[in-house]
Amino acid sequence: MAVIGLDHVQIAAPPGCEKAARRFYGELLGLAELPKPEPLRARGGVWFAVGAQQLHVGIEEPFQPALKAHPAFRVEAAALDEVAARLQQAGTEVAWDHALADVRRFFVADPWGNRVELLA
Repeated sequence: MAVIGLDHVQIAAPPGCEKAARRFYGELLGLAELPKPEPLRARGGVWFAVGAQQLHVGIEEPFQPALKAHPAFRVEAAALDEVAARLQQAGTEVAWDHALADVRRFFVADPWGNRVELLA
């Protein structure tokens, strides 16, 4: 097989999203921001590290949020409730999902309405 792993996931956001992306993905979810390569900086957006992979928040115009497709971030089991509480305190609605018996998870919307899953 030629595919050996996942390098990054890109989600779309509207122009001018960078400040909100840094707050949501950086401050609230705790992802470290990565510098974008110089040739791509003029396009806008923000990149974050997610373990060995990356999350790219890219500009799309016109923008439409992804309501079903989504990234799913694995969180340490002991920290999942803390992350949910931090998001709720910041005004983000947290929707716990109990469909999978052995998985604790919840869904949120990022600042532009994209679906995001967090699970332990």
